Amino acid sequence: MTKTHWMRFGLISALASFVLCVVRAQTPAIGMIQRIPIPNSDFPISLGVWVPAGSDTLYLSGSIAPQSNTTGLKDSTRSYGTDTEAQTVAVLEQIAKSLDAQKLSLGNVVMMHAYLVGDPSKGDKMDFSGFMAGYTRFFGSKDQPNKPARTTVQVAALAAPGALVEIEVIAVRPH
Repeated sequence: MTKTHWMRFGLISALASFVLCVVRAQTPAIGMIQRIPIPNSDFPISLGVWVPAGSDTLYLSGSIAPQSNTTGLKDSTRSYGTDTEAQTVAVLEQIAKSLDAQKLSLGNVVMMHAYLVGDPSKGDKMDFSGFMAGYTRFFGSKDQPNKPARTTVQVAALAAPGALVEIEVIAVRPH
């Protein structure tokens, strides 16, 4: 190689090293999930979550509270729990079991989408306080302080009659 080629090679190498340093400064360390708190808030969700490259990601389908047949008949009314709080707890317990089967926990959840149906006993408005009462048993607590980024919306209906809550999550296992 000529001297000009070596100079170009050195310049390209230096530029690549600079770009790599900038990228590393803007992203979390390898294997470290970073949860960004909401400024001046104790609300139990994260503003956002940085997930390092190379992490394993699990997209868990939406879950509703387990169905139990109240009369033993195939066409009987199904019971999902009496209210939004009870259904939220049942759904999160079910999600915890699904995550455990994959060697993950609720602490690995980085994103949650919660769909709430209007509760007839609340004037067909979503029972957000009931949802939060169930949710805070599992997230942002002393036992499990990790808080996912989250969206909660009211929907007209869910696929199962009587279901008030459906939750889907994304969980990550860093390497």
